[in-house]
Amino acid sequence: MPSQELFCLEVCGDFACFTRPEMKVERVSYDVMTPSAARAIFEAILWKPAIRWQIEKIEVLKPIRWINIRRNEVAGIASQRKPHIFIEDERQQRAGLLLRDVAYRLYARFHLQHGNQGSSPEDTYPKFAEMFKRRARKGQCFNQPYLGTREFSAGFRYIEPEQLTEQAPAISENRDLGWMLYDMNFEDAENPTPMFFHAQLEQGTVNVPSPESKDVRR
Repeated sequence: MPSQELFCLEVCGDFACFTRPEMKVERVSYDVMTPSAARAIFEAILWKPAIRWQIEKIEVLKPIRWINIRRNEVAGIASQRKPHIFIEDERQQRAGLLLRDVAYRLYARFHLQHGNQGSSPEDTYPKFAEMFKRRARKGQCFNQPYLGTREFSAGFRYIEPEQLTEQAPAISENRDLGWMLYDMNFEDAENPTPMFFHAQLEQGTVNVPSPESKDVRR
């Protein structure tokens, strides 16, 4: 099997909210993008049943800045029992502590997941690697990438391996980010559970452990 390439994307946006799960009412963002949010950006460009993205590291390219806003949100969701929502009845105003003017450089690899529903023997590593690079270079995506919540869309560009040394450095900052959401564990599809890891910002970089690492708590 070919060696797994390290793919790099630079993403940016005016606002971001990587919501802390312990905040039940008001939305409060983590200081830095979470691995699950970074994975979602790669999947927005290329998602297939046969591959699984693994984030390696996240570089913070702009100073961490905050903004307080109040937003109108809808409390209920549509369902078969309740197919219509009357916004005036369901509207709630909530405060949010968000990030503003953000930019990150994301590094990820993908692994083949043969045997998953929808995969086929023709699914090969080179096929998907070239597919991702082609789509990323053209700015193509299956859905608009976003920064934590769908209302905060993200711009992105693919960084070629030979261009990495030419890129602006990450911010020069160290910070203990505490326990951060790593991703959801879908081994039990009906009852997914969260996974966490102790994140450290070291010279503007968060190194992300593998899901099998003892540093990831389930």
